[in-house]
Amino acid sequence: MSYILLLRPGQWTKNLFVLAGLVFAQRLTDVQSVISALLAFSCFCVLSSTVYVFNDIHDRNEDRLHPVKRNRPIAAGKIPVPSAMIYNLVLLVVGLGGAFLLDRAFFLVAVAYLLLQTAYTLLLKHVVILDVILIGLGFVLRAVAGVVVLAGAELSPWLLLCTFTLCLFLGFGKRRCELNILSDDNSSRAAVKHRKTLAEYTPDLLNHMTTLTAGIAIVSFVLYAVDERTLREFGTNYLLYTLPLVVYAIFRFALLVEHGRVSGPTDVLLRDRPFQAAMVLWGIAALIVVYQGRTIQSWLADFLQSAPGPASVPGV
Repeated sequence: MSYILLLRPGQWTKNLFVLAGLVFAQRLTDVQSVISALLAFSCFCVLSSTVYVFNDIHDRNEDRLHPVKRNRPIAAGKIPVPSAMIYNLVLLVVGLGGAFLLDRAFFLVAVAYLLLQTAYTLLLKHVVILDVILIGLGFVLRAVAGVVVLAGAELSPWLLLCTFTLCLFLGFGKRRCELNILSDDNSSRAAVKHRKTLAEYTPDLLNHMTTLTAGIAIVSFVLYAVDERTLREFGTNYLLYTLPLVVYAIFRFALLVEHGRVSGPTDVLLRDRPFQAAMVLWGIAALIVVYQGRTIQSWLADFLQSAPGPASVPGV
């Protein structure tokens, strides 16, 4: 059981960004594309787990200072470091081997993801602000990987920007959660020892950053929804009308973080029912717009044309 927990399967929800290309490239009805996307998702689950295992090995001493992370298998001493290293090597071979067999371009993106995460773990996570930017870039690489594995598919730059800014918002929210947890532990020194950048982040600063990135993410989504390319591909700009659900989900996340009710983005995604409901409703609405937008647009146009005009007023 400890080896399964070491993989952090709950974190695999982050790899759903790999499937974004499948949805927005309108390939859900193409069997080969679905298979390719699911294989890409599986590869990223394995590769992200190699990153988590490597991180747990490298940060085991710092994790022991954290009230939640100290229960991780390596930090808790349930899995010896040599065994974890062998386990991780097997995962790395399986993940990269699968990526190489699936698609060469996908393999290169996967390698770039691993290099980015390695640099983050070893050095760059100690650089304030840059640490969260790299988290955002990791999600962008997931989205790019989900596109390159689909032959002939393209991803809108606006959608990439929306992914990046949304993940910046989640990343700064995660730092806010860490401050909440460690302050509840009544140990500011423990916070700094656990993550050096927490010495620079303050609740007010993180509140400003989450507010700013939330605003940029929402504007990016609006620009994507009304972009000419989006209109051309989906036949409508009705994606814009899902904005209230996007705004609610973002504000709900900010509310939970501010009140210290969650430990991070994954906790919100897996446990908070209102947030889950908003995401499910948005997903359904987005699928309808992406795959039936032209039909809905045409039906409404025909309906408006066939509707009787205003009654004429006698004598006018």
